[in-house]
Amino acid sequence: MNGSKAPSAPPAEEITKEIRKLSFDDKQASNKENRQQVEQQQQQQQQVEQSSSAQSLPQEFVVKYLGRRDAGGLWGIKHTRLPVDEMVGRAKEMKAGETLPFLKLTVSEKGVTITEMPQNVNKDFHGGFYNIDVISYGVQDLVYTRVFAMIVVREESGNINTHHPFQCHAFVCDSRHNARRLTFALAQAFQQFSKEVKGTKAVKKPKKFAIDLRSPEEIEVDLKEADSEA
Repeated sequence: MNGSKAPSAPPAEEITKEIRKLSFDDKQASNKENRQQVEQQQQQQQQVEQSSSAQSLPQEFVVKYLGRRDAGGLWGIKHTRLPVDEMVGRAKEMKAGETLPFLKLTVSEKGVTITEMPQNVNKDFHGGFYNIDVISYGVQDLVYTRVFAMIVVREESGNINTHHPFQCHAFVCDSRHNARRLTFALAQAFQQFSKEVKGTKAVKKPKKFAIDLRSPEEIEVDLKEADSEA
């Protein structure tokens, strides 16, 4: 009797359909959404926050890699929104047979490790370990709420004219819930790293970093208020 096999990679058509559905399934609340649905989302968010804070690191997430793009700055969703739009747009244009890299993203107190799943067939991804002090920002996207984006500082950039110092990496989670969990896991890693730095007499001043824990709806409201005040 044969041993159990690892699940095969999803067909290309399935992945393409999932990406195309992002614009419909993952946009923040539409006009059709009633009060009961809003309250349900708020309850789910509270559950995510409670469960994430209770879980210890490391935490693992199965994701699809959208890619990376240059980011305009260290922190803020204004520096991840355009890159995410561009990457989602490119994913929607994938041809039949093309798939997104199928990866495992592990968040620990030391940083983020990206490795491929056994089923992965697309080798076009940037894996390896990203130390916590080179990750400057992380957020759940406000439009595509299954997408998690993070900004990484390229320490080897050297000449800013040849290498952009900030890069936005984006990942598609299997649900909005897990994108939220991933955001909180990175926040927990930042928090633990800060405690360790404060507890030691570090000669080198630690880099600044930020994690945006607002829900996509809260981010949109804040952005609208900022625009009206401008």
